Amino acid sequence: MLIDDATDRDWPAIWPFWRTIVAARDTYTWDPATPEHEARALWMAPGNRVFVARDGDRVTGSAYLRPNYGGPAARTANAAFMVDPAHTGRGVGRALAAHVLERAAADGFTGMVFNAVVETNPAVRLWTSLGFRVLGTVPGAYDHPAHGPVGLHVMYRSLEPAPGGDGAGKAGNPQ
Repeated sequence: MLIDDATDRDWPAIWPFWRTIVAARDTYTWDPATPEHEARALWMAPGNRVFVARDGDRVTGSAYLRPNYGGPAARTANAAFMVDPAHTGRGVGRALAAHVLERAAADGFTGMVFNAVVETNPAVRLWTSLGFRVLGTVPGAYDHPAHGPVGLHVMYRSLEPAPGGDGAGKAGNPQ
């Protein structure tokens, strides 16, 4: 598996799984009826640093990295991840996460926050295994198609080295 920066030429390979994942309504808060041009504007926005995971010539997943806030709070990153459903369970999401966490730290971000993680999303286990913690949950904020109203977690992870300079907090070394 190779992970590299996405280009505009990668969007046609991202769009089919983006549409499928958002339409399923079980992990993303975006409107399932989002047209392609709006989805592209969300994912490939000029302020987003977009990555793709490749298996040969096939794009198997994608992620973006960006500041979550602006101005004096711009050191906190935000990211989003999608893995083609045909490639789940093969480590694509974990590899993308490790890559994005490393890039975020290298780019000077001191932490990463996810603003709305559906509490029933299986990726919650991945995020906690990588050192993210749930800061709080907005109860019943998400209308899940199978579970009804479920909470949305706000999750956070520091990207700064732990005291003593052992590198804890960096990708691959969760605190």
